[in-house]
Amino acid sequence: MTDLADREWRLIPEESRPGPMQMALEEVAAETAAAGGPRTVRVYSWEPSTLSLGYQQEESTVDWDVCEQEEITVTRRQTGGGGIYHDSTGDISYSIVAPTTELPGDLMECYELLCAPIFDAFERMGIDAAFAADRQPSIYDPSCYLRKINPAHDIVAGGKISGNAQYRQRDAVIQHGSLSYAVDPDRHLGVFRTEEITADQFTERVTSIREQAGIDRAAAVDAVETALASWAAAVEGEWTNDELEQAREIAEQKYASEAWNRDRVDPLAE
Repeated sequence: MTDLADREWRLIPEESRPGPMQMALEEVAAETAAAGGPRTVRVYSWEPSTLSLGYQQEESTVDWDVCEQEEITVTRRQTGGGGIYHDSTGDISYSIVAPTTELPGDLMECYELLCAPIFDAFERMGIDAAFAADRQPSIYDPSCYLRKINPAHDIVAGGKISGNAQYRQRDAVIQHGSLSYAVDPDRHLGVFRTEEITADQFTERVTSIREQAGIDRAAAVDAVETALASWAAAVEGEWTNDELEQAREIAEQKYASEAWNRDRVDPLAE
């Protein structure tokens, strides 16, 4: 970690923003890092609650009526996997953004490196978490937390407690992940078009920080922020006005668009 810690890193403390804006900010952070600006570690939450679809996910798996009735935003991630219901208070998300040239080219090595602060965060919370030891079969593919468990990037603590994914954007690597603070099976399953899965099946596969450690959400967020900042020797910072303006444009034109969210067509692609 010495080489990375010698670079300029900023920690952006938890911010609550709509899903399209959160995804757009990752693209902007990647451009900033690739252009020689600060690398970014951050913690964020989704307001309002959001269903983020995996890049390849079919829009037909979503119960759009329920999402509209419950005022749950739907957006699509750049990373694969199933959909994740990010409750505005039950989910803690993070991202790490750095130039590609500064990170391992091997995907497994890169996951091991970038997940190190997440394991540190769980340790700070008093949770014995680890990469899954074995693959587990899928229960329901449209839901990320119910897909097959992958030892490469799924973190478990009895049940699955965190999912992590990577993608490359403009010569930078973005890793983002979701930590389950509190689980609401009915609300999570309700965003999908399924009657196949019960709440009991969900809770058998998925656990949460609150269940494992009994700490309040603020303490959990502090643990994640502290671990990220320590790992990168990051200084607390903020988005520039130009970054925010650019992100708003990307959020509106891409991540909030039906073309992207329903048809996986990027309106900004050249």
